Amino acid sequence: MKNINYYKLASKLMEHYFSLEKDLKGVIDPTIVELIKIRASQINKCAFCLNMHTVDALKIGETPQRIFLLNAWHETDLFSEKEKLVLELTERVTKLSEQSDFSELRERISKHFSDTEFTYLLLLINQINMWNRLSVTTGKEVDLNYK
Repeated sequence: MKNINYYKLASKLMEHYFSLEKDLKGVIDPTIVELIKIRASQINKCAFCLNMHTVDALKIGETPQRIFLLNAWHETDLFSEKEKLVLELTERVTKLSEQSDFSELRERISKHFSDTEFTYLLLLINQINMWNRLSVTTGKEVDLNYK
């Protein structure tokens, strides 16, 4: 089955998604942004996004070791409390059907992030989940030349 080029087929709509990507930059630490994108992409099994965001994370100084162990973040001390909260939020939002009450997690997160930052975290998590779903369901192939 051939891949579907959603960039070409819905270019006007894709412009809006790319605009949102630009608007989401600058509020949340770039390392946390890439951790969110990698972790959600791991859960969603999106090879295209995993490739892109691990490369991007390395470019901004993330270590290979932390990327290798991201799937087991809760079992290591390589991640700060703040990062672990974000990773927990990422997992719970990505696996929304398995969740019900976010109040206790929101309370813990509020010690590290403002309401605005929390909103941006949610938008980032939802944005990468959207990209993952588009890429996986349309058969988007890994760009082996992405550097």
